[in-house]
Amino acid sequence: MRIGMTLNYSGGFREAVNDLADYEKAGLDLIYVPEAYSFDAVSQLGFIAARTERLGLASGILQIYTRTPALTAMTAAGLDYISDGRFTLGIGASGPQVIEGFHGVPYRAPLGHTRELVEICRQVWRRERVQYQGKYYQVPLPSDQGTGLGKPLKLINHPVRERIPIVIASIGPKNVELTAELAEGWQPLFYLPERAGDVWGESLVAGKAKRASELGELDVAPQVPISIGDDMARLRDAVRPLLALYVGGMGARGKNFYNDLTRRYGFEAAAKKVQDLYLDGKKEEAGAALPDELIDGMGLIGPEERIRERLAALAESGVTTVNLTPLGANAAASVRQIERLAEFAHDM
Repeated sequence: MRIGMTLNYSGGFREAVNDLADYEKAGLDLIYVPEAYSFDAVSQLGFIAARTERLGLASGILQIYTRTPALTAMTAAGLDYISDGRFTLGIGASGPQVIEGFHGVPYRAPLGHTRELVEICRQVWRRERVQYQGKYYQVPLPSDQGTGLGKPLKLINHPVRERIPIVIASIGPKNVELTAELAEGWQPLFYLPERAGDVWGESLVAGKAKRASELGELDVAPQVPISIGDDMARLRDAVRPLLALYVGGMGARGKNFYNDLTRRYGFEAAAKKVQDLYLDGKKEEAGAALPDELIDGMGLIGPEERIRERLAALAESGVTTVNLTPLGANAAASVRQIERLAEFAHDM
């Protein structure tokens, strides 16, 4: 099992990068840089590439609507080049609040946009003259939509790899099916291993049935909070604000993917209560309304023996990479948590 970690996108980037050498020594394999609506991920990934030698780099995630497929492919090839083949392209649809609210472009047809973007990226990396007539992207642009002067072009540079790994962040049934068909990896958020099969099992089977053999096995890389300690109540409380934000506030009533996932896990009443409280401005009460069972199941929190058990449950459910969100009080504590988890993973 590989050990990954997501950087905090809200601040402290330079300080976090300064600590990456310690994380590498502790056993970290992969660093994810998110984008959301903070600083862009690409400039930060370039900075990290220059400051590291072994660590794998991944975008976590680049939003599919905010760059053209060709620019996404060029960016991935550039990051793979400056990192000597260490880059993984993480993509996802994000949500209407960010895509329409911050970028001002329509949030529509995420499945179709994802499929076409992936197919065009792989054309670019193979240095083919890009010619693609899809429903959402036409390359070159048809003459009746522009000047008529566009012509098929291929990437000038030779990429380090003609197949850069693609990881798709997805939790909806159809999106997960598409991920299992097209991508090298799958990044679910708020992953509950004991119920993952019930929620996504059929989608994964359907997608893998259409999967090309050259893609290999699907890398399953959920994002997981980690905090090692004996005070379970305190550790749960550290998780509550983030989980409440997503379940309660990341979307409107009737259009919140994470609230829907919580319901699919079997926590219908709690999902409704958390959302109602959060949208009414009662954020602390919303966090308090999250069931302990949900927090305990989706996190690596508690004493070391419990961490070992939860890591085994993740592995048994098919997880091959854990994308950690350390909840240590400081960098030294987080490094120690990564070190211990790497030891547990290598013992399995």
